[in-house]
Amino acid sequence: MKDKWTRYEYRQKRTRGKLAQRPDGRPRLSVHRSLKYIYAQVIDDSQGKTLAFASSLSKQLKNEKLGKNLAAAKRVGELIAQQALAAGVKQVAFDRGGRVYHGRVKALAEGARAAGLQF
Repeated sequence: MKDKWTRYEYRQKRTRGKLAQRPDGRPRLSVHRSLKYIYAQVIDDSQGKTLAFASSLSKQLKNEKLGKNLAAAKRVGELIAQQALAAGVKQVAFDRGGRVYHGRVKALAEGARAAGLQF
């Protein structure tokens, strides 16, 4: 059996390849999960610009002291959805960056969906 890092690299290449082949031209919601924080950004690949950005370090969430749990990931999802909708983006392609759709990544996606973003 392959080690954990090799499987992660394989998943990352596969998901990024599928996102690059999408014909619809939707911006992508890219998620990065570190050990301590979670980051999300909506990227328009055709222009090469970031349309919206949110993380558990954002000023809006700083006073809530959420830390690195599922509640923080859900709030980041809600915040990125609010910023994306303000920028005029309603539909996105979800880019989990090779991470398994579980835990904080899943909580972020559910928070964004609950706030009105469509995947």
